[in-house]
Amino acid sequence: MNQADVAVIGAGIAGLAHAYEAARRGYKVVLFERHPRAWGASGRNFGLILPLGLATGLMRLWARRSRKVWRQLAEEAGFWLDPTGVLVAAYHDDELAVLHEFVEQTDRAELPCHLLNKLDALTACRVLRREKLRGGLFSPTSLVIDPREVMVSLPAYLARAYGVTLCYGQAVTEVELPYLQAGGDIWRVERAIVCCGSDFETLYPDLFCRSDLTRCKLQMLRTEPQPDAWRLGPAVMTGLSLKHYPAFATCPSLSTLKQRLAADYPMLEQWGIHLLAVQNGSGEVILGDSHEYGLAPDPFDRTEVEELIVAHLRQTLDLPSFYISHRWHGIYAKHQSQDFLIAAPEPDVRVVAGLGGAGMTISFGLAQDLFEYW
Repeated sequence: MNQADVAVIGAGIAGLAHAYEAARRGYKVVLFERHPRAWGASGRNFGLILPLGLATGLMRLWARRSRKVWRQLAEEAGFWLDPTGVLVAAYHDDELAVLHEFVEQTDRAELPCHLLNKLDALTACRVLRREKLRGGLFSPTSLVIDPREVMVSLPAYLARAYGVTLCYGQAVTEVELPYLQAGGDIWRVERAIVCCGSDFETLYPDLFCRSDLTRCKLQMLRTEPQPDAWRLGPAVMTGLSLKHYPAFATCPSLSTLKQRLAADYPMLEQWGIHLLAVQNGSGEVILGDSHEYGLAPDPFDRTEVEELIVAHLRQTLDLPSFYISHRWHGIYAKHQSQDFLIAAPEPDVRVVAGLGGAGMTISFGLAQDLFEYW
């Protein structure tokens, strides 16, 4: 009979992080993925590790730990990583007010960041549009990877360096420890970790039905490689992101900003659009994104959403090329009342879900604590 100490179900970034942590601790690990490749939300995002977006506390602690692991794994596994940092550009006084409040209430030892005047912002990112620019905020903590590369190279590294057994194209359809069934085979395992992304129906559907989880669809775009080896520099966010990320929720001026955004940009509000631009190692710039919530998101992408994203980013960035070479959407699981879901449907089973858009940023730190306290 096939045997392992720990079975990890799902090879997205959460699954890979838990497989890595288990293997690093000396467990014999088997990693299951129902598809030939893990091309869910983990392969379709910006590739941005973004501690700046998280509220203080456990999430930010996990982000700091994950950042260290990302840098270590990039060196050991050989995938591209760029410590670009992130710049939040402020084009209105209410945006600048939120940034000032955020810096005043932030422990800079926990999350390094500092305010920028207009000249400093333009120096950090030369393609910011000068008109109406007030200043900004910069944090050096953000890293950029290419998800398309990592979703291939990281599993191969786990197999090579730690002997993790990779079972791609094998859906786990039943878990009743110490046995589980996958792809017609029976495995005997001591523990199982379910990292199933937005699949709420296959394993433990009753748990998910009670869990207040939903799905979020995000439309995203990618430009052609920018000409002449041009580089964006830091990832760029705008004032629209201030109402999106939990880190800024306690800033007193945020309510004023939200009121103006709702009045000035009702279509952006309707589709949950906030603006973010990140450049990968191939020179392509990833642009996005929208947020549509519901258990059954529309499978068809909307041209008007794409047009809104591009039009408003053109008002912020003067890229050498805005030619769009790829369009897609991703779907992730989002808990509607808390930051994540960790459940124990059986004594030796853990379900990790609902990380929202923070999976890339926190998963390695989360995995450390899961094994530490299990």
